[in-house]
Amino acid sequence: MEYGSKKIASAAIQLALTDTREEEQAQKKELASIGIRAVAVDYGGDFAMSAKKIIERAIVAAKREGVIKENHYDEGAVAGATKEALGQLLSKAFGLNVGGKLAIARGGDHIAVCLFLGIGLLHLNEVGIGLGHRVAPDFLAKEGSVSR
Repeated sequence: MEYGSKKIASAAIQLALTDTREEEQAQKKELASIGIRAVAVDYGGDFAMSAKKIIERAIVAAKREGVIKENHYDEGAVAGATKEALGQLLSKAFGLNVGGKLAIARGGDHIAVCLFLGIGLLHLNEVGIGLGHRVAPDFLAKEGSVSR
């Protein structure tokens, strides 16, 4: 079944909001049952110094879990969507430590990346969410590949 950008973005947000690995795995399984491939990774560190690492980690995780293929369409879409999500958190998190989860969901040609982060300075914590979306041709679906 084909889903639009809103459904895929919602899937990425729901996955990023999971609290435990078990909950994350159950959410991924549920998404897979409706044809949405997804992956999530935890992240923590200094926000400003880590933007490049976060983008790289998103691409590697998406390839490793079969959400995207190793081609410039997919890698560029994940990089661009991750950069967009980071940009939405920039003013809130710049110069501070963050910790949370990055989630990527893909359905058809739609790819969404969600960053859900705790933003901290001593004991004064803030929370932020960033969301990016891109479109790239889904060669896995066209080949009839089954999602993991």
